[in-house]
Amino acid sequence: MSGHSKWHNIQGRKNAQDAKRGKIFQKIAHDLYVAAKAGGADPDMNASLRLVVEKAKAANMPKENIQRALDKASGANGAKFEEVTYEGYGTAGVAVLVEASTDNINRTVSSVRNSFKHAGGALGTSGSVAFQFDRRGYLAIDRSAFPDLDEDTVLEAALEAGAEDVQTSDDVFEIYTEPADFQAVESALTEAGYVFEDAEVTMIAQNPMDTSEENREKLDKLVDELEDNEDVLAVYTTAD
Repeated sequence: MSGHSKWHNIQGRKNAQDAKRGKIFQKIAHDLYVAAKAGGADPDMNASLRLVVEKAKAANMPKENIQRALDKASGANGAKFEEVTYEGYGTAGVAVLVEASTDNINRTVSSVRNSFKHAGGALGTSGSVAFQFDRRGYLAIDRSAFPDLDEDTVLEAALEAGAEDVQTSDDVFEIYTEPADFQAVESALTEAGYVFEDAEVTMIAQNPMDTSEENREKLDKLVDELEDNEDVLAVYTTAD
């Protein structure tokens, strides 16, 4: 893994998202969907899903929102959703990857294309930017919540659990896994008593790029509009 820290991007957007409750629910809905697709929609039989459901309840997410995400993943109640990925560029050549789940491809692609246009970007073709990202399991432990936890202890526990890499900074322990190993690593570390500030299978930019303040504002506009789309599960960019 590179020395780039995903944690800074998480924290950078967290303050803005905290002011918009819908953004928090959108992120949790994404995690519910991914966990249910990977291990089944029954929390009693899926430890990763159970943790996300607990997070949803703690955030006072409405039960119907939780159930909708689970129905999408399981196809319950006749729900027929297709997973699709859109690729494009925002301002200053920043690559943007959009993961969605939809029951109407035409509606979703039209909406996503318009979002790119509104922010001065452009929707690209399949494969145009995906090669700039790596899919990884990601778990973050906030060091301020566990001041007595040291790097060697976390590194040993994570590697024994099957993690691929651990990065340490003053603020956070960041644990990376292969996507297929994510659930096993998360479950093993949770059973060992570790609590995560963030835990997900995500896309990591290979070469994050700096952007000017003006371009960052345009990119944030694009990401916000995409995330407001109920079909969109997650948005990833190569902006640092």
